[in-house]
Amino acid sequence: MKITTKVAFTLTAAASLFAATACSKKEAAASSGSSSSGSASSSVQTVLNYKDIVLGTTGTDLKANISLMSHRTDMLDSGYSGTTWAQYIAEFNKSYPGITVNVEGITDYASVSLLRLQGGDWGDMMMIPAIDKKELENYFQPFGSLSEVSSLVRFADQWAYGDKVYGIPSTGNAQGVLYNKKVFKDAGITTLPKTPDEFIDCLKKIKSNTKAIPLYTNYAAGWTMGAWDAYIGGSATGSADFMNNTLLHSKNPFANPGDGTGPYNVYKVLYEATKQGLIEADYTTTDWEGCKGMINRGEIGTMVLGSWAYTQMQGAGPNPDDIGYMSFPITVKGKQYASAGPDYNFGINAKASDTNKMAAMIFIKWMTEKSGFAYNEGGIPIATSDSKYPAVYAAFDGIDFVADNPAKSGEEDLKGKLDADSELNINNGGNDKIQAIIEHAFYKDKSFDDIMADWNKAWSDAQTRNGAN
Repeated sequence: MKITTKVAFTLTAAASLFAATACSKKEAAASSGSSSSGSASSSVQTVLNYKDIVLGTTGTDLKANISLMSHRTDMLDSGYSGTTWAQYIAEFNKSYPGITVNVEGITDYASVSLLRLQGGDWGDMMMIPAIDKKELENYFQPFGSLSEVSSLVRFADQWAYGDKVYGIPSTGNAQGVLYNKKVFKDAGITTLPKTPDEFIDCLKKIKSNTKAIPLYTNYAAGWTMGAWDAYIGGSATGSADFMNNTLLHSKNPFANPGDGTGPYNVYKVLYEATKQGLIEADYTTTDWEGCKGMINRGEIGTMVLGSWAYTQMQGAGPNPDDIGYMSFPITVKGKQYASAGPDYNFGINAKASDTNKMAAMIFIKWMTEKSGFAYNEGGIPIATSDSKYPAVYAAFDGIDFVADNPAKSGEEDLKGKLDADSELNINNGGNDKIQAIIEHAFYKDKSFDDIMADWNKAWSDAQTRNGAN
């Protein structure tokens, strides 16, 4: 298992670091009026770079009260099957007893976090929501230069702009397919599928030979539908440039390439599974929380979700060993790939006090290097010094991870413009268009090729309006 050489990083691929400099008098005055709490310490004259922090040595006498706004509401529940926020913070406080960390969980994070960000009421740290990269410096403190950060953490370019990195990934994800091993065995499936046709055949065997739902769509949750977009880059093409570069300038990127690869064949899997009755009986009543126990108990055969979901499915019932994870069933010139990238990134409020910036930076580096969070959540570890991978990737031996290369200079926000203009929002919250695939396939009122033709026109028109042809 390795990251493809087409990626600008090794398997310890880069991620974000913090290179914040001393606040000017003007910035200090602004920070004093922010919502961030924490006592200003006379010993804290500057905010260190992420690379300069030595955990267990730097800032051990620091006293601060900092806040984090997070999407992980489940980790606030004492009954959470994994490690809770309270447990992580208690362990952190063994080394940093003077730093109090308060976590606020937000359920509808994608939308609420944007409103809070724009309103300025979000405290010291947050998981960075979808914003234009050119806006990063308005809200977040830089962690350091891209070269500095890349040497210490994976996926550094996710929230980098102007050679500065503004976010540290909480964990990394590979994109694949969750499956129940026992269901596969009972269905008579002995080899994991490597092509769309083989995958559909597996779903048919599950329907014929078991009582499990072959493919659970999670249609009703909405946000889960957007997961399908994450496979159209590295997983479907083997190219690290597809998502942020090739797609931006391609003519008809959703057309059938004729070789079982590319975006066309990713989305067609969902269309065909729905059309052939290989999903739940009533897709409008799917239950996100309920599906976790269902796949654990063998009532679901497969679900298309990122590797982040693996540990949640394992912990949802008595059969954790039955949960497996495989690469998306597409083969490119005889080779399989898996898209890989960061989950939500930690960002630090540029208007927080110097004391709180330092405390936040220490906490984020501790979460990255010492907490074991990424490993505990079944993710790709973020610290480049950590090469231990969780069991979720056992079936990825020989499959290359492909991390998306950044857009070329001057086009950092072009994809966002095309997403908004076309209303397709590829890999950027485009849930509605994926739900529409299920709807048209279920009612058989629109062919898949017609859907893709509409997408191609919408994308082409957006390219023309934004000078991307």
